[in-house]
Amino acid sequence: MINMKMDECLAKNRFDSDDRHPHIIIDPQQCLTCVHKACTRCCPAERYQWDEAQQQLKFDHVGCLECGNCRFVCERLNQGVPGYSWNYPEQGKGIIFRRG
Repeated sequence: MINMKMDECLAKNRFDSDDRHPHIIIDPQQCLTCVHKACTRCCPAERYQWDEAQQQLKFDHVGCLECGNCRFVCERLNQGVPGYSWNYPEQGKGIIFRRG
């Protein structure tokens, strides 16, 4: 068995993102009112980033590991608030795990 660091394992994966139909949709304007911003701490792929200087949430679905952590910690994603949705990508899109 070969021991690899997490970053090395993730680098072997392939991502085929669907830019016309992103599987996660958020409203960065509504996110400004979020007190805990847990999505910025729970995402292993660091897709959610809080920009302190600009006081805004930056998000990019490309590179998502489809773990669903954000769906559990974000009340808006969890409850399907208008402007928020989380679905698995269409068949053949998203991450293709090649290691681990």
